[in-house]
Amino acid sequence: MRPWIATFGLLTVALTMGQVPAATQAPAPAGSNAPAAAKPAGPPAWPSAETLNARRVDAERRRLFQDSRTLEFTLTTDFRAVDRDRNPASTQTFPGTLTFTDADGTPKSMPVRVRGRGHSRRNPKLCDFSPLRLEFVKNQVAGTLFEGHSAIKLGTHCRSNATFEQYVIREYTVYRVLNVLTPMSFRARLARGTYVEGATGKPIATRLGLFLEDDDDVARRLGGRVWQDRGLRFRHVDQDYFTLVALFEYMIGNTDVSLYGLHNVDVVERPDGRRFPVPYDFDYSGLVNTIYAVVDRTVFHHRSVRERVYRGPCRPLEELAPYFERFRTARPAIMALYDQQAEFNDASRSQSKAYLEEFYKVIDSPAAARAAFVNGCVKEGMM
Repeated sequence: MRPWIATFGLLTVALTMGQVPAATQAPAPAGSNAPAAAKPAGPPAWPSAETLNARRVDAERRRLFQDSRTLEFTLTTDFRAVDRDRNPASTQTFPGTLTFTDADGTPKSMPVRVRGRGHSRRNPKLCDFSPLRLEFVKNQVAGTLFEGHSAIKLGTHCRSNATFEQYVIREYTVYRVLNVLTPMSFRARLARGTYVEGATGKPIATRLGLFLEDDDDVARRLGGRVWQDRGLRFRHVDQDYFTLVALFEYMIGNTDVSLYGLHNVDVVERPDGRRFPVPYDFDYSGLVNTIYAVVDRTVFHHRSVRERVYRGPCRPLEELAPYFERFRTARPAIMALYDQQAEFNDASRSQSKAYLEEFYKVIDSPAAARAAFVNGCVKEGMM
């Protein structure tokens, strides 16, 4: 069978259709003296229910995500070196210092290792300032806001102007929207970072950013572990949860996601075999509406990320009705996120709310809902 080439946003993967890939090894040629290939090792055995529950409780209690207030911090490192290291495959780290005020008001300062991360946003033509990954020293984080973390992703402002800073608050609020709809979602903490060049001690910028929950912690909170193999189709994941996620992605206008290619989605598997695709990274969505967000024209026919496309499973309209009601019930809390967030400027707030209202008009109209979700569903069962 010929490999199927899938391109989603900036990700290209070659996979065989119709299978959930697993590790394989070619057999020895006939007549050779080579030993028979060893049987591939399967996934590790599941721990006990008590262990899984202890992991869940531990992950839920991460101090960083117990407070929604904007976290002020200062990060000092060799930013000139970080800026030069733009290879998406690079994992080189640089020594730095993270300074912040802990939950009890105590000033804290700890050593960290800093590196750039990401693909498109690590491109210097796109971003002057790449997203970062902070790696901690274990005995330094105990008793602090970052206790339990060995490393954490830090979403940054990309460019040092007010427009790009608004993109940060827009994307952060999208994470909060999904939190309102389901606890089975990534947690994020809004932050304001002052970035200091280590060699000179001079601040480079003070901008909004966001700390994103570790994927293993998401899996622990959901009582499972992260699924690693690409090639999943709709039938391989929990239908109730996936329908909700697909409607959410339509709501925010996001097509930069692939279940099949595990692009911008972490799949969590539970001991009973159920799998839950938890999405992240929403800066290419119509709701965030970054200036650099583009549609992958090799896959989609629409021209703007603001044009919504439903990519979820085909279900009769009457089966979707309970999901629509779930979104309606969450509507006041979702809109309150935009009304109550002081970091929004007036334009971002009004544009975001207007875009969300368009979604509610669709689900409140049977004809529009049928056109979007029944006539436009993905019949081959693959996102």
